[in-house]
Amino acid sequence: MISRRAMLGGSVAGGLLARPAVAAARPAAPFVIADGGGSVTPVCVAAQDWAGVRRAAADLAADIGRVTGTPAALLAPNGQGLPPRIILAGTLGRCPAIDALVAAGRVVADDIRGLWESYAIMAVADPMPGVAEALVIVGSDKRGTIYGLYDVAQAIGVSPWAWWADVPVPRRRQVEIASARHRQGPPAVKYRGIFLNDEAPCLTGWAAEKFGGLNAKFYTRVFELLLRLRANCLWPAMWNNAFAEDDPANPVLADEYGIVMGTSHHEPMTRAHKEWTRRQANLGNGAWNYATNRAAIAEFFTDGIKRNRDKEVVVTVGMRGDGDVALEGTGGMASDIRLLETVIADQRRIIADHKGVPADQVPQVWVLFTEVLKYYEAGLTLPDDVTLMFTDDNVGNLRRLPTPAERVRSGGAGIYFHMDMHGGPISYKWLNTSPLPKMWEQLNLALAYGADRIWIANVGDLKPLELPIDFFLSMAWDPAPMARDRIGEWTRGWAARQFGPDHATEIAALLARYAKANGWRKPEHLTPNTYSLDHFGEAERMAVMWQTLETAAEALNGRLPAEQRDAYYQLVLHPIRACANLTLMYIAAARNRRFAEQGRASTGAEAAEVERRFARDHAIRDAYNHDLAGGKWNHLMDQTHIGFFDWYSPVTDIMPAVTRIDLAGATGFGVAVEGLRESWPGYYLPPTLPVVDSLSRRPTYIDVFARGAAPLRAEVVADQPWVLLRTGPAFDIAGVDRRTWIDVDWAQLPPGRATATITVRGAGQAQTVPLVAIKASRAQESAARGRFGGLSGPFSIPAEAHAHATAVRGVHWAAIPDYGRVAVAMGIVPVDAPSFDDPAAAPSLTYRLYLAEAGDYDIDLVTSPTLQVDPARQLAIAVRLGDTAFETRSVFTPEQTETESFLGKRHHQAVLDTARTMRFTKRVDAPGAIDLTIAAIDPTFVLQNIIVSRGGLPASFFGPEPGRPQRDGGSRRGRR
Repeated sequence: MISRRAMLGGSVAGGLLARPAVAAARPAAPFVIADGGGSVTPVCVAAQDWAGVRRAAADLAADIGRVTGTPAALLAPNGQGLPPRIILAGTLGRCPAIDALVAAGRVVADDIRGLWESYAIMAVADPMPGVAEALVIVGSDKRGTIYGLYDVAQAIGVSPWAWWADVPVPRRRQVEIASARHRQGPPAVKYRGIFLNDEAPCLTGWAAEKFGGLNAKFYTRVFELLLRLRANCLWPAMWNNAFAEDDPANPVLADEYGIVMGTSHHEPMTRAHKEWTRRQANLGNGAWNYATNRAAIAEFFTDGIKRNRDKEVVVTVGMRGDGDVALEGTGGMASDIRLLETVIADQRRIIADHKGVPADQVPQVWVLFTEVLKYYEAGLTLPDDVTLMFTDDNVGNLRRLPTPAERVRSGGAGIYFHMDMHGGPISYKWLNTSPLPKMWEQLNLALAYGADRIWIANVGDLKPLELPIDFFLSMAWDPAPMARDRIGEWTRGWAARQFGPDHATEIAALLARYAKANGWRKPEHLTPNTYSLDHFGEAERMAVMWQTLETAAEALNGRLPAEQRDAYYQLVLHPIRACANLTLMYIAAARNRRFAEQGRASTGAEAAEVERRFARDHAIRDAYNHDLAGGKWNHLMDQTHIGFFDWYSPVTDIMPAVTRIDLAGATGFGVAVEGLRESWPGYYLPPTLPVVDSLSRRPTYIDVFARGAAPLRAEVVADQPWVLLRTGPAFDIAGVDRRTWIDVDWAQLPPGRATATITVRGAGQAQTVPLVAIKASRAQESAARGRFGGLSGPFSIPAEAHAHATAVRGVHWAAIPDYGRVAVAMGIVPVDAPSFDDPAAAPSLTYRLYLAEAGDYDIDLVTSPTLQVDPARQLAIAVRLGDTAFETRSVFTPEQTETESFLGKRHHQAVLDTARTMRFTKRVDAPGAIDLTIAAIDPTFVLQNIIVSRGGLPASFFGPEPGRPQRDGGSRRGRR
């Protein structure tokens, strides 16, 4: 039996929560769709209902067949010759049988009538003569009914991704569904859809091979997917395509399905850019310039509206330059604004003339993309009914959201969001790099600030972005199931709907982890220098993380049923294999360069490892293209992704440069130490190890390696009995270098500073390395207990590890699990709270520190790269150390706005790092225990971690690993 919980679980896959049940005549028993004996309940739909409803009803009938092996019959509910049990689907006012049941009070529809895209599902006893019971699916409008039909399909086990990701449909002979009434809708966002963009070479190559192009055969699959996901809007592929002209059946099909068509941010008046380039020689002077070619361009606009006179569209208005570039200037901002106001006025006259209704009754959007926002903020006058479509920075950080005054405009506001980009600040088109917690944080801002009229996501080739697409559209339908602390639960539910409950927790963890790691630095923009070989064990930790993830994914693949492996490969295993391999290739390239500088004999092995992984990358690609599902998805992994040297994709993948060294005549060993890139003997200054201390308890290490072809023969000894040495493999692919970990038996040392000498000897040579250890006194241990810090080196504090949190007037810091670089980040709730003038009276977080020395400390707040979504606020935060006055720092000051804003220099770095670091320098007059307080002046901040350092923070991507407070005796251990 499909329980009510399971049925609503299917709804949750689309971002739904059931409304409270409403009493209606219904049997207590579940409704039977298939009885296990071969009888399958037919689907009934009226001939006069919408074509899209009839099509969706046919899909449900076929889906029942996919589950049971016997397709359901498709019947008309004419009251004659019907079996005793039916599924009755229809739209209010379009299905006489349902209208009669509503009029008789047998079907409750008052709570959906007149609402946008809403529906109710319920079992009704004795609905008409000869019929004992019916499962009634009633929609408030065309798409409401369609969504109800697909909701039932999903509830019986048919994933929206059954075709697009080869998700198998579980087979069973008996299918029952709960009979209690539930209602869905209206959606949180009125128009919800995707933009197929940046579609060459992958999507275009695949569609050409499978369908003959981006034609009606292709769009049939796209439209069905969108409706199964409760989307209603599409911006079609346009790089070298014209939706309405390439196949005249495309717009007809969209209208039948009920898909609202639009065009991208730079394609006004429902015209594809290719429609212009194909005929511009015959349009006036051929220039896409309204100042010099107004009549011809207006004619071009007019033809677009004429062909959509009777179709449901959202019209993009305004104008950019020719081919997704900035508008050709007219000599100044004022004249450019006047020209754009003329363009929009002309467009609205054309809309009114050829849609047959006033312009304010036709949905229109003005997309404030890239440079367009500046015209609006400089005072361009826009009709109140035109939707303001704000955009992100092309990498998922919203640039602007509506102010309180803008939220009352009749046209409302929306967002254009990116999961894929070909353009500035960076290009990324290969795999999923959108972690769901980060997406949620930004989409939640959009909802809180009233940007809920239209959401469009740039999804590139559509595949392989199945999970973030589903999340985006689910949140646009109903955000309640995706609260900040329920994203993991939502992901587990999504995994269960694709693969069943047995492995859902494991699969959800794999999905979340690889997307999180890809979100740190998009894989196309990894380089050998991304992760540090020298500091904090960073490159090694990343290698271990990816190796562990890949091992877990491979192991689960072996335990899955054979029929699930195609879906698992494309949704889970392939991206993990590919990204693990790519990261490990770049880390090997980094080792190759470093080892060559150090004269390691293992240099050549690292070069070979780079070459092996470069070849494996292409083998992984080919497995997706040629082997997966019998070659069904050929070309969808054609995207280049290795060797970026600018924002755009290279023509072909470029293997990282490798080097080899001449070992002829080389003998003996070399030594490298943690934190330095040089090696000994050979470098003119002596080696120095990081200081070790009894509070931090971080061991250090030296690497010993052969410099010639002969095997390594050397031993490592210490001149003090309190030095603990442990030798094992170094971080090299060949496994021939040796790493000796150096720790201290603190019980043998008195408080204070001690020194020792580590000696590497063998083959007639010796190299000494000094070690400094500091043991805390009892007073220091007592002062540090329960606090972050140590006697040496920088340290990192997770944002969640605050000792105290203060809420003010209902505004407080709240945890966002699995966000960014950390396990839990902290953000302000509510996100549209008023700003605070006085930091001392603002919501705050307090952290307990121990600082061993007096002097200046750098306190780095690692935050999200949030942009200035509210133009009235500068995104300010305040910091206080001890009892000193708060220091308030703003991101978007007049002096810094240009560099911190979209396409600015600091913004570019924040985009690469998916984090912004704000540094406060604070003086400490005396060592000891001290509190750090962080106060929220403006909302929309997300704090990930805090790094405290003195005398310069060593260069790395993450900085120190987040630590834990000191325990008794300084027993907290760090890395290794």
